[in-house]
Amino acid sequence: MKIHLNEMIFYGYHGVHPEERKLGQRFIVDFSYESDPEHDRQIKHLEDTIDYTKVFAIIKETLEKQEFHLLEVCANTILDRILTEFTTIISANVRIKKPSVPINGSLSSVEVEMERRR
Repeated sequence: MKIHLNEMIFYGYHGVHPEERKLGQRFIVDFSYESDPEHDRQIKHLEDTIDYTKVFAIIKETLEKQEFHLLEVCANTILDRILTEFTTIISANVRIKKPSVPINGSLSSVEVEMERRR
């Protein structure tokens, strides 16, 4: 089974530049995870599956309560926390999009994508 949490929007204080960490900005996060098909056959109740509201809460806390200089570190932290918490996840993918990039030029966003498999 694959579950996708799409376009979650958080306000955080992440970035290399001091202004980014002082003023903050929006981040858009997509997170997908996959569970073992053999385990999926056993699902009958919420307790038998991976509650995506708990996955959302971990991502929200990470983006809104912590500060990172690099999105790569933020992505690693999210993956580490979720894979530690939910041992039945066999793969996970996180994409963090930063729409307001302090670059002297024109672009709509920067995005970091990271994937892990057990």
